[in-house]
Amino acid sequence: MPSVFLTCALVGNFTTRQHNPALPITPAEIAGQALDAWRAGAAIVHIHVRDPQTELPSMEVALYKEVVDRIRDVTDALVINLTTGNGGRYHPSEDDPARPGPRTNLLPPERRVEHVIALRPDIATLDLNTMVFGGEVVINTPRNVRVMAGIMAELGVRPEVELFDSGDIALMKDMLADGSLAPNPLCSLVMGVNYGFQPSLETLLYARGLLPPGAVWTGFATGRWAFPMTVASALAGGQVRIGMEDAAWMGKGQLAPSNAAMVEKTRRMLDDAGYELMTAAEVRASLGLQR
Repeated sequence: MPSVFLTCALVGNFTTRQHNPALPITPAEIAGQALDAWRAGAAIVHIHVRDPQTELPSMEVALYKEVVDRIRDVTDALVINLTTGNGGRYHPSEDDPARPGPRTNLLPPERRVEHVIALRPDIATLDLNTMVFGGEVVINTPRNVRVMAGIMAELGVRPEVELFDSGDIALMKDMLADGSLAPNPLCSLVMGVNYGFQPSLETLLYARGLLPPGAVWTGFATGRWAFPMTVASALAGGQVRIGMEDAAWMGKGQLAPSNAAMVEKTRRMLDDAGYELMTAAEVRASLGLQR
């Protein structure tokens, strides 16, 4: 049987407990759901953290450290992927768009990778999108993403390049050409964010066709496209991703009880389509990750 690896995206920035009461919030809950997802078949977990009191997205290194330590206390096998997407948001004030509004979290690139420097995960995301995102804009300038990529390279952390539209792929190709990124990049095609790649088979195949030779890629989507896109990505030659960052529901009228349940459903779908999931050890060997 052909094999693919599955990344479980546990919490993200936007899903709340109003969407799904089972969403993990505390470091203990996030780490527990990460380990359960691994036992269900996920080889990689993609990690954001939340402030346990406010339940809002956080960039606190201590929260990331607690999650990673709790996982590593149980296993060194699971591949850990930490986000660096936070710190790129700009919310213009209504009366003066040059003045940052309260939802702005725009930071220098070095601040956005402090937790990566401290914890040295296997993988860290590198978002190339500059776009409307919700009611704000996300700003990832070519200079800033090159700085972040350079720090990851020095640490031996493999970037996962997140691509939200075709222009992001053009920027990635420029970074490959000037050496800011190593050949054979690890990529994600992100579908379902308004004003970026819209989820469809046509979009998936179009975006795949723009990727450079040797790219290892995952196609995933948000909302109702989350589960169908897992099989579509595998059939198109990509890897797969699922989790509460991307969707709150297992199916019509059925909230996901956990990230592990979403992994289990995806595993059944892929098995029915003739695919098996790679183990974390197999992924480490495939991607050249050391642990």
